[in-house]
Amino acid sequence: MKKTIWILLLSFSLPLLVYAEVYQWVDDTGKIHFSDKKPIAVQAEELDLEINTYTNVTIESSDKDVGQKVVMYSTAWCGYCKKARSYFQKNNIAFVDYDIENNAKAKKRYDKLGVTGVPVIFVGKKRMSGFSAQRFEQLYN
Repeated sequence: MKKTIWILLLSFSLPLLVYAEVYQWVDDTGKIHFSDKKPIAVQAEELDLEINTYTNVTIESSDKDVGQKVVMYSTAWCGYCKKARSYFQKNNIAFVDYDIENNAKAKKRYDKLGVTGVPVIFVGKKRMSGFSAQRFEQLYN
């Protein structure tokens, strides 16, 4: 029981631990630089970034029907997308992965869905926003 409480506390506090500032500045040649550490020798602007990753998993009906195949809209940097990919591979689940930052057609389809984060996973007429292995199993089976 105590172990479960500690795990829950850690999982809820983890997002607070991974928060980081991002700074942007332009060098003498006009090149733009980004860093998580504020540079000492130059004037830098702290950026306010919006991270579009789902933190809560939802399953909803969708008017899009992809059949029994698994379709995921994702990005390369998204941790939940990486977890989903790893889960699919470990469990021999065939899936199609559309990177919305590197595939213009996929980005256009993603925008039409009216969603605002990644990953977005489709199975049949069900849509999962975010990823949880347990919730995916409910969706897939």
